[in-house]
Amino acid sequence: MKIQTSYHREILVADQDRLVFKNGIPGFGDETSFVLLRVSENPIFHVLQSTKTPGLAFIVTNPFHFFKEYDFTLDDGTLEQLEIQQESDVLVYTILTLKNPFEKSTANLQAPIVINQENNHGKQVILNHSDYKTRHLFVESQTASMKG
Repeated sequence: MKIQTSYHREILVADQDRLVFKNGIPGFGDETSFVLLRVSENPIFHVLQSTKTPGLAFIVTNPFHFFKEYDFTLDDGTLEQLEIQQESDVLVYTILTLKNPFEKSTANLQAPIVINQENNHGKQVILNHSDYKTRHLFVESQTASMKG
């Protein structure tokens, strides 16, 4: 199917590349179909693009690139909803808020995007973990891990 995107203009998306968020993403309950697109200039980052709404796209990254100690456990309801059988089926992304200057950009560690790569079902999971907030400076985290 052809879709219009925020960053990649019009593209062709194979049906097997579509990610299904059965209940949408919090704040976007009607948005249930997304695709994950690479950012060609920097492969650490991706665009989580709605297939329905061209202007709805989130810049995401694997949080483990920036937060080595990041850890959480999925509840049984999420495991069942996404039909996760084993940990190796799981992809985790965090939504970024990009700012100028870039060093002020943040990552939402409180609500990761969890995808079962075996069936392309996804969900934004809200964690009840006191150490994780919606705005963690991720550039500072990367600098700290390089020093350590």
